[in-house]
Amino acid sequence: MNLPNKLTLARILLVPVFMVFASLTQYGAAGYQPMWYLAAGVVFALASFTDYLDGHLARKWGMITDFGKFADPLADKLLTTVAFLYMMRDGVCSPVVLSIILAREFAVSGLRMVAAGAKDGKVIAANMWGKVKTVLQMLSIIFYYFAAALAGPTNEGVVMMVSVALCWLVAAVTAISGIKYLVDNRHFINTAK
Repeated sequence: MNLPNKLTLARILLVPVFMVFASLTQYGAAGYQPMWYLAAGVVFALASFTDYLDGHLARKWGMITDFGKFADPLADKLLTTVAFLYMMRDGVCSPVVLSIILAREFAVSGLRMVAAGAKDGKVIAANMWGKVKTVLQMLSIIFYYFAAALAGPTNEGVVMMVSVALCWLVAAVTAISGIKYLVDNRHFINTAK
């Protein structure tokens, strides 16, 4: 297994670590402990950096594999979905936003399975909109966890307001990304049996 694929697997393994830290406290609740959100933010930022690094190294060293094309977006989906679930628990991410994110991910994953099962067995790699969606999701999550950890109690309303706005922006970009994937690859849907 090459280094970019190992970095992708490391990102997947960081998901439960992030979950542990995020579950130890809740922003806005009595007894909130910012150190756990800071730890969750650091783990999430580290995992997000591996997303950049594995893609960069795979392209630079010519190590792009079908496994990487499959596992990299899966790792991103696991990481961001878990983070948005905790943000929904905190009242920052609307269930509508999370539903849009999940609907897009299921639709694109289904499309990828149809393409992989086609007679020429094509792997659909991430396009620019998918990358923009992922970066925006990751930056929004990083903002929330670091802002929640570092902002004082008087800034809670600002952190919540900005985070809610970012979540709705993520929903819009995610929807556009999903529509673009489906339109660009509709020939797989039209030819599927």
